[in-house]
Amino acid sequence: MIELLFFLPSKTINHIKNWITLKRKSAVYESYPEINGSIFMTGRGNLILGKNIKLNSSRSSNPIGGDVKLIIDLGKNGNLSIGDNTGISNSAIIAHNNIFIGKNVKIGGSVKMYDTDFHSLDFQKRKDKKIDVAQTKGITIKDNVFIGAHSIILKGVTIGENSIIGAGSVVAKSIPTNQIWAGNPAKFIKELKY
Repeated sequence: MIELLFFLPSKTINHIKNWITLKRKSAVYESYPEINGSIFMTGRGNLILGKNIKLNSSRSSNPIGGDVKLIIDLGKNGNLSIGDNTGISNSAIIAHNNIFIGKNVKIGGSVKMYDTDFHSLDFQKRKDKKIDVAQTKGITIKDNVFIGAHSIILKGVTIGENSIIGAGSVVAKSIPTNQIWAGNPAKFIKELKY
């Protein structure tokens, strides 16, 4: 069986690996996602995918630079829900609490989403693994949002419907509906008129 894999095209091998990864993680999906490349998933949490999801996880599927793989970490009890018609490229999504991504969302290459601090903010607690407990707070990305490449979305953030995050932004606070924000830290740029 292993010898047979050497003769299969890499696209077929990636499809098999991705199918096994989603099966092992008990992912729930309405339709099998389009996956370009090979995704990397860790953790025991839950993954729910809507219809027509596109996941890029290779340099050739999104060559803008930065990460070359889509990384999803579901922690011990994390939840990640991705809505219909959403596309994500070579990003890192760390869902130790809850990350909800709505419908028709576009997430650019090398975007990071962290719903956890990873470690305690108290330096005394960080000295001892037993009490080094991170704070977590969910992230909500509402419908039709566009997040530019290389942006970072931090815990507790909600991004309102139709809003745009400029490339390279660090989003540490919630953003209303129909606005463009950009920078580090992300600041209001302008209102979107539809």
